[in-house]
Amino acid sequence: MNTHKLVLSTRMEITLVTVMIVSGISITLPTLAADAKDHPVISRYEGSEITNYNEDTFNEYALFIDKAGVSGGADKNPAAVTVIEGKVTEITYRNPAERTTLEVFRNYQNAMTEAGFDLLFTCKNAECGGYKFNGAITKIVNLIGSYGDQRYLAGKLSRSDGDIYVSLYVAMANVGGGADFKRVITQLHVIEVENMQENMVTVDAAAMARGIGEEGRIALYGIGFDHDLAIIKSGSKPTLEQIAALLNDNPDLELVIVGHTDNQGSLEYNMDLSKRRAKAVEAALTGNYAIPQSRLSSWGAGYLSPVATNRSDAGRAKNRRVELVEK
Repeated sequence: MNTHKLVLSTRMEITLVTVMIVSGISITLPTLAADAKDHPVISRYEGSEITNYNEDTFNEYALFIDKAGVSGGADKNPAAVTVIEGKVTEITYRNPAERTTLEVFRNYQNAMTEAGFDLLFTCKNAECGGYKFNGAITKIVNLIGSYGDQRYLAGKLSRSDGDIYVSLYVAMANVGGGADFKRVITQLHVIEVENMQENMVTVDAAAMARGIGEEGRIALYGIGFDHDLAIIKSGSKPTLEQIAALLNDNPDLELVIVGHTDNQGSLEYNMDLSKRRAKAVEAALTGNYAIPQSRLSSWGAGYLSPVATNRSDAGRAKNRRVELVEK
């Protein structure tokens, strides 16, 4: 039986907590720079080899949270998946010989539980949906059709700077041949929410003018804030410059800057946060770009004016915004 120990390691630059399993799996918080292509949050089972690696800076991933397939049909159950957006890292490992799917799977499961992951769904063999699940979860040649000995786990780690989801699929490769044949293969997907680079698209002054002229308002996503704070991120400068240009090009224009949040937290908290964020934008425009105070005012709407559902990460991201409203 494996034993557990908690290791606290500090360095000058960071503090990290690592949950270790004697067999070799570790989970590290917070995320660090990747080492040897293992994901910085969750490492390989000791002695495993990486056979496939792919990383998408921002993409969507269909995470299984229920059994695949429906009775009497080959299609996957639409309710079985939830779509997550963020940085997606895919790593495939060939595990050491003489290991079972249960041994590998249980070590990952224990490590994730100890690190604070919520286990959203676990299954094995036919409980997962048999061949239907296998065909939907993997595109690895030597695993397609290997559904007689398969195990799966979906987990979520809630963090203030963005949640992390894990899709773990462990199966015995019992078709084909080659180095993978009769070996346990681990397919790991790690999805880091809200890792899309902000401010990659800046709405220019002309587009702002058109939006305000047509609808009396325009929503901006190029102004970012530190989590739970009204401190404007440095990457917001291009958008602030375009707001200043809009006001300089239209000397009679007066604006209300309105902050909007998602619904995480109480209404009172979000009303206050959104107002402070709007006020920070107003202060930046008057202090850094010499916009007269008389042309600006600020307000906060909290989560009372959503433009998308707050039930998903993607929807909450759309609701966190700053709007310019013509007085």
